[in-house]
Amino acid sequence: MAIRIALHHETVYRFDRDVSLAPHMIRLRPAPHCRTAITGYSLTVEPAGHFLNWQQDPQGNQVARVVFPKQTRALVLRVDLVAELVAINAFDFFLEPDAERFPVGYDSILAAELAPYLATLPGPAPLLDGFVAEFRQTALRSAGDVPRTIDVLVALNRAVKERVGYVIRLEPGVQAPDETLALGRGSCRDSAWLLVHAARRCGLAARFCSGYLVQLAPDVAPLEGPVGPSEDFTDLHAWAEIFLPGAGWVGLDPTSGLLTAEGHIPLASTPDPWSAAPVSGAVDPCRTEFEFRMRVERLAESPRTTRPFSDEQWSRIDAVGHAVDAALGEAGARLTTGGEPTFVSIDDFDHAQWNTTALGAEKRGKAGVLARRLLDRLAPGGALVEEQGKWYPGEPLPRWAIDIVWR
Repeated sequence: MAIRIALHHETVYRFDRDVSLAPHMIRLRPAPHCRTAITGYSLTVEPAGHFLNWQQDPQGNQVARVVFPKQTRALVLRVDLVAELVAINAFDFFLEPDAERFPVGYDSILAAELAPYLATLPGPAPLLDGFVAEFRQTALRSAGDVPRTIDVLVALNRAVKERVGYVIRLEPGVQAPDETLALGRGSCRDSAWLLVHAARRCGLAARFCSGYLVQLAPDVAPLEGPVGPSEDFTDLHAWAEIFLPGAGWVGLDPTSGLLTAEGHIPLASTPDPWSAAPVSGAVDPCRTEFEFRMRVERLAESPRTTRPFSDEQWSRIDAVGHAVDAALGEAGARLTTGGEPTFVSIDDFDHAQWNTTALGAEKRGKAGVLARRLLDRLAPGGALVEEQGKWYPGEPLPRWAIDIVWR
C-alpha cells in the first residue's frame, strides 16, 4: 500500500549587501538509483534572471549548475517533490556466489572501476584501525570462520551506531573518522563517513550518500523496538552505500543501525562527502544569515491493516453502491452472474486431464455429450456452436469452446 507524500524544502541565504555569486552546484534532485518513485519534482531558484543547466557529475548524480549574472542580496533555493512511499524489503537482493561469504572479492575489471570507492585515508588513523580490528575480533569471530557477507554488513553498521552517539552538528564539514571515534559522537554525515572508511578497511567498496529522510508517524506502536517519530518528519540526511556483486549498491544508515528503505531518498552518492554537498559555491565576503524550512505532507494513502477504512468512509462507499444500483434500475439494466464449474472424472480421477492439464483425449467427447443434454433440457430449438475458445499466453494454439445459443 502506497502513501503519497509532498516534500517541501526551502533554503535561504540573506546577505548584508549586494554581492556577486559564483556559479553554484545544487545537488537537490533525487538520484537515478532512488528506489522510491518520484512522481513530481521542481526546483525554484531566486534571484530571477539566472541561467540553470542540469548535468550529471562523474558518478551520474543529477546536478544543477546555476550562473548568476547580477548581484543580489539573497539566494533562495526551493524544492518541491511528490513521492510514492511503498514498503521496501531492504534484503530483497541476490549476491553472486563468490560474494555470499566474507571477505568479498572483486575481479580485476570491477576492482578498477571501484578504485575511488576503495581508497583509504591518506594519513594514519590509529583509532579507525583499532575500531576495525576490534570489529574483526568480536563480530567476525562470533559469526564463524566464513561468515555471510550480509551478516558482516549488518554487524558493522550496528557497531558504528553503538560506538557513535548522534548529535545535531551545525558546523560545516565532516569530521575525520578518528575525530568521531575520539569524541564518541557525531552527526549523521560523520557516522556515514566513519562507516565508509570502516567498510573500505574491510575490503568493501563504499561511498558517501546524502539525501532526504522521510519518517512518518506509525499507525500503531510496535510491540518491541523503537516507537518512531510522534509526527511526520523530513530532513537532510546522510548514510553509506556498499557495493556487493550481484546486488549493486546497498544502503546502510549508521544513525539508525538499519538498512535504507523507502524513506531514504538519495540525492548524491560520491566517493567522499565534499562532492555530495547539497549546495556548493562561492560568494563575495559579507555577513550572511542562513535559514531553512522543511516539511512533509500526506497527500493520499491507501487503507491498510493498521489503518483501515473509517466508519464514515464505509458509509460513503455504501452510499455510492446504492446510487449505482438505483441508476442501473432506472436505466433498465440487468446484471447476471456466471459460473465456471470444473469437472472431474469418477472413473479416471487420477489422470492429468482431470487435474492439471487443460486439454485431454476424453474431454472433447464428454463435453459434446454434456452440451447436447443441456441443449435438450434447457434450450430446445437452440443451436450448438463449436468455436475458438480462449488463447492463453504460452500455449501454441487456442482452446476449443462449445456454446449453446437460443432465444
